[in-house]
Amino acid sequence: AIEAADVLIAPKTEKKDGSVALNIARPYLKEGVEIVYQVFPMVKDFAKNPEAWEENKAEILALLDAGKNVAFLTLGDPMFYSTYIYVFRLVEQEDVEIVTIPGVPAFAAIGSRLNRPIVEGDDILAIIPATADRAQLEKIMAVAGSAVVMKVYRNYPEIVDLLAKNNMAEDAVLVSRAGLDDEKIVRDIGAHRDAPLNYLSTILARRN
Repeated sequence: AIEAADVLIAPKTEKKDGSVALNIARPYLKEGVEIVYQVFPMVKDFAKNPEAWEENKAEILALLDAGKNVAFLTLGDPMFYSTYIYVFRLVEQEDVEIVTIPGVPAFAAIGSRLNRPIVEGDDILAIIPATADRAQLEKIMAVAGSAVVMKVYRNYPEIVDLLAKNNMAEDAVLVSRAGLDDEKIVRDIGAHRDAPLNYLSTILARRN
């Protein structure tokens, strides 16, 4: 647990200052904990820029070799669309004990916060990254009874159109920054199709 950590790894992107995960975790940190910010390139660029990942790995291993208890912060569940997955794969190659603590992914938190069932009975649930190829998106939405659409900030208008085409837009809800002070809930997703979205935006949808 983070309360026992000597060092916290707080991931961030090159374009942003600070760490959302760290801001959430701060009230639970022990006094004097060391915070190490690590910049991670986009996962899609992993093959193009492995040096940055290797540098972060080396820094983590050095802390562990010094006898430190190191925790890596992540939003949601660490094994669900998380930078942690790639760090885990790098570090597990070494003789290191790793304990992965489960978390609550955004779509599960949203469903409970809104008292909204995500899937039930024999419904087929599709968890879709909006950044996927359009042909793939169309195939998946054609068969899914319910959909969770992640990473919708990049091509939101296209996603709205695809959901409408598959009779899934009318009952859809968009939530940005779920659970945070500036959380935004949009129930008419079509009316906000051209609005800029935060990176932490998710859509829950069900077929009518």
